Amino acid sequence: MSVWKNIALLTISPRVGWEEVEESGLDTERVMSGAYYPLLALLAVSCFVPMIYDHNEFTLSGCLISAIIAFAKYLVSYFIASYLLSGFYPELTKSKLATMRLNNFVIYSSVFLIVPELLINVMPGQFSPLYFLMTYSLLVAYRGLDHLGVKKEKRTKFFVIAACLIAGMPVLLSYLLHLLIA
Repeated sequence: MSVWKNIALLTISPRVGWEEVEESGLDTERVMSGAYYPLLALLAVSCFVPMIYDHNEFTLSGCLISAIIAFAKYLVSYFIASYLLSGFYPELTKSKLATMRLNNFVIYSSVFLIVPELLINVMPGQFSPLYFLMTYSLLVAYRGLDHLGVKKEKRTKFFVIAACLIAGMPVLLSYLLHLLIA
């Protein structure tokens, strides 16, 4: 099964998409190399597109800094979110398969943050309705709770923590990197 097919199914129907993710059994390395890294590379390249529209406001150095920050914030946030979720919920990482499920959960949920940001980068001007597409990541993550096998009494708490880590960590890292680099 293809990683891109899983992403397409998650886009159309998160419930069916997570069932397909479960059936495909793709390991984390394959998902990372098949979709996550290429999307991060595209996101970094898309940071240079605004130079086409307004080369006076967007300089090469500014776009390069934006590309580094865009790439780094999602890459580092994946590792931090996976690490913290496995620390907060060790029962979700008791086996190699369970750890793979948790890591894939973070990756697939993050993809729906990366794609809207990529679209925002390539469009001239600020098209704010695209920011609402990022909230779809929360729906994908919520539907993924069955995929992870989170117990009913822990679902709400896990979802809130996972949503804060998956969606909030890139924002926090972006802010910190802007302070350090820019």
